Amino acid sequence: MAKYAAALDQGTTSSRAMVFNHEGRVVSVAQKEHEQIYPKPGWVEHDPKEIWARSQEVLDEALEAAGASKDDIAALGITNQRETTVVWDRNTGEPVMNALVWQDTRTDKIVDELSRDGGQDRFREKVGLPLATYFSGPKVRWVLDNVDGARDRAEAGDLMFGNIDTWCIWNLTGGTDGGLHITDVTNASRTMLMDLETLSWDADIASTIGVPMSMLPEIRASSEVYGEVKNGGFTGVQIAGDLGDQQAATFGQACFNPGEAKNTYGTGNFLLLNTGTEAVQSKNGMLTTLGYKVGDNDAVYCLEGAIAITGALVQWLRDNLKMIKAAPEVEELAQTVEDNGGLYIVPAFSGLFAPYWKSNARGVFAGLTRYVNAGHIARATLEATAYQSREVVEAMNQDSGVDLESLKVDGGMVGNDLLMQFQADLLGVPVIRPEVAETTALGAAYAAGLATGFWASEDDLRNNWAEDKRWEPTMDSAKRDEYYKYWKKAVTRTFDWFDSDS
Repeated sequence: MAKYAAALDQGTTSSRAMVFNHEGRVVSVAQKEHEQIYPKPGWVEHDPKEIWARSQEVLDEALEAAGASKDDIAALGITNQRETTVVWDRNTGEPVMNALVWQDTRTDKIVDELSRDGGQDRFREKVGLPLATYFSGPKVRWVLDNVDGARDRAEAGDLMFGNIDTWCIWNLTGGTDGGLHITDVTNASRTMLMDLETLSWDADIASTIGVPMSMLPEIRASSEVYGEVKNGGFTGVQIAGDLGDQQAATFGQACFNPGEAKNTYGTGNFLLLNTGTEAVQSKNGMLTTLGYKVGDNDAVYCLEGAIAITGALVQWLRDNLKMIKAAPEVEELAQTVEDNGGLYIVPAFSGLFAPYWKSNARGVFAGLTRYVNAGHIARATLEATAYQSREVVEAMNQDSGVDLESLKVDGGMVGNDLLMQFQADLLGVPVIRPEVAETTALGAAYAAGLATGFWASEDDLRNNWAEDKRWEPTMDSAKRDEYYKYWKKAVTRTFDWFDSDS
């Protein structure tokens, strides 16, 4: 009898496989980074074949580390960096070029062209998203426009498109030998091509953007049995869960009731608020997105505040400025100073996401003086994450009409006490970390285990959730408002750094 559920968490910087027991506790984990490719400023790529290779390796390693066989695994769930776009040949399995990563801004001219008729919100009512370089649809169009012969091959039905979940599932289930070309509602809702109400591809929008319908995967529920793994140590295990990473984290945090929210601190930050079975259109720069769909049940929607660069700013200190050797060292360095020394860092490396949606913004250091040292830079780096999260919380409060009372947090940065305390201070509400902070993989495992009966109901998952630590706000409101005033001032300095023709 199966003892575990497993997940493949294919993220922006690494692929990770995790095995969980029935209580939702980690049994084993294996993780490997993959190359970040930057061909030009603002362009970010991954090699899909490297991602597939790393994914196979970590799956086998996690199984071995758990001391388990495939028969011990009830189901495998997939979760992924959502808008990262792969186009490949259905006959050979070869990608036509590297994957365009969600942070990539090369589609800015396509976005501007599409915005001329109807503005940035041209498709928002149907798809819940503003026109932005972030989403997959315009990325597919760019590939077809810029790779020799790609448009003709796509029109002939030879090319397939998918976010990374689709690419991994297709390969796991046989690839060119009968691989399943599918995605789930959450990933489909990040393409700009899916109608939020019907949960199906919108042919008119696909045609307007320039994506042939034959390229698109079949849209399925987030929790249902899709098929079996056909290679590696997991051969024969059912794939039964598929969720974009932020929706998976929301699921893993057991945010099943309207009004429940979580914030994931990863490469970027993503705050999702469950709005129930109704899609709420944002008036304040949030995204309307699918939260999850379990089997035949009604789909659940979320409002999302997406921030492009948070943990990636710490990586930038490590890799580009060489100020630290490993990401955790940033906290130690930040603790060498009392405050930010008047320095604010706005990391608009890929433009600004929520709540601004300005793809022509670029990052700034504001308030630099001779007084500022490495400790202040480290502290401003961490504070940038908290400030951006506050902007999103304020916008979400306005959209939902309900003030956030506490914030569930997860992801790689939540082990940073200084950041979590500053976040609580800046929001004026408690910040709460669960015992299992890697809720992205857990949510994918939950979705898969729910579909195969390993867990009986959402109540089982809710009962698994346990608090590890909470941070209470201690800063007085006058100081909080003073800090935030200068942050808002710094943000305006990033706007319109270049015009779209340059």
